[in-house]
Amino acid sequence: MAIAARPARIPVMVAAAAVTVLIASPLKAEEGDYSFWQTLVNLVSPPKADNKVTAAQRTGAYPLLANPSGFNDGFRPGRYSEWQTIQLAPETGAVCGDGSPFKFFVNRVADTRNTILYMEGGGACWDYASCSGQSGIRGARNPNGIPDDYMSLLNPGASLVSPFVTRVSPFDAVKTQGWNMVYIPYCTGDIYSGDRVAVYEDPSGQQAPLVWHHNGVRNVRAVVGWLKDNLPRPTQMLSTGCSAGGAGSLTSYHPLRRDMAPTRGFLIDDSGPIFPTPANGSPVDYPSQPLMALIRQAWGLDQPNGPLPYLASGMPQFDLGELGSLYPALSAKYPSDRLGHTHFWKDLNYSSYSYERFHPDIANAPDQATKEARIHARWDTDTARLRDRLNTLDNFGGYFPQYRALNESHCTTIVDFKNADIQAQNLQLKHFIDSVLDGQGKVLDASEQDDQADRAKPFNLLYWLVDQLLG
Repeated sequence: MAIAARPARIPVMVAAAAVTVLIASPLKAEEGDYSFWQTLVNLVSPPKADNKVTAAQRTGAYPLLANPSGFNDGFRPGRYSEWQTIQLAPETGAVCGDGSPFKFFVNRVADTRNTILYMEGGGACWDYASCSGQSGIRGARNPNGIPDDYMSLLNPGASLVSPFVTRVSPFDAVKTQGWNMVYIPYCTGDIYSGDRVAVYEDPSGQQAPLVWHHNGVRNVRAVVGWLKDNLPRPTQMLSTGCSAGGAGSLTSYHPLRRDMAPTRGFLIDDSGPIFPTPANGSPVDYPSQPLMALIRQAWGLDQPNGPLPYLASGMPQFDLGELGSLYPALSAKYPSDRLGHTHFWKDLNYSSYSYERFHPDIANAPDQATKEARIHARWDTDTARLRDRLNTLDNFGGYFPQYRALNESHCTTIVDFKNADIQAQNLQLKHFIDSVLDGQGKVLDASEQDDQADRAKPFNLLYWLVDQLLG
């Protein structure tokens, strides 16, 4: 219940909150933090939006559209430090892949304007099998939409997925744990980047065709519109996520950063690479080319005024013929922002999505060991090219450890920030995160040469249990 709804308890609650703020306050306030006294005021009178959507932003390509008047979005401004489910009406353009309503989740605090936006991971899809959730096919998360209680502890794959979205993580402290948190769930199978309603036929002919909304761009735009109309402009803002969420944080960063207008912007793309790949490149030299060619059509990326032309219109250095140009384009567009990308060399998840269904020698490998070796060889080619590109960018760093015995070495920032170290350089993942969020000068670049030290580590029971949960 909102604090303002029970006036008789306000003095007691404010006093208790004051004690909490005194105990929890950092020794040095962050840019964007409210003073102690302003925080007490905020507990009684929550700060309002001060960067609302303009009339011009509600028109044109991919406008920021609002819930209709009288629509109950579920938001209670004075309910701090708990996950609130935010409902979005179809009029906003937001919808899940199966046509069900799209919703997202907000966990706000009283003592800062700073905000982290976390985009959920969970695969990708481009045909009946992968979009319908067919067993045995790597597909997309949440094919049946998003439940209201998605961020409860009964769904730890969301509520506890990363130290980035938990308030207390004593062994993996990061300053964003004290910020306003926005969790954007994933239900469109298009790495938050598509804009096409597809009809996928069941190859067996036994089921009706699947009507699927690759609606990622419009969902993110609806979230941005709601945030601008309901919360204060962030002074500091981090956009991050892993896997599909990492890729989404990358592809959506320009319009998100432009419209949210933080004073300081940060990006950490965890394990969602968009590899440097010419549209007409040879699949031998550019292993991701067949996948990229497919998704450009399946997700409607190249349609007139579609997602890619929309991005290119605001970033002159973004080359529609080479999607990996997004890294230098963002670096040039936002030279004062600090940006980072990280993934494991031995990733067997995103890499399988990228190559397994597109290269016959992988699909027809005689055994699992051979299949994995062929996947890794192509991933090495793509990763080396991305690493070298990021090395040339001062404000866009790359951090590439080798292996972790968790989730097929996929996603460096899930569960904890441990065991994504680069031992030869005495570096931990936290050093890279701190370089992005608090560093000066060139963002850290680091890459590990081999996986021997990683594989020699002792058995980790927590990682084993998580893998059993993930199946």
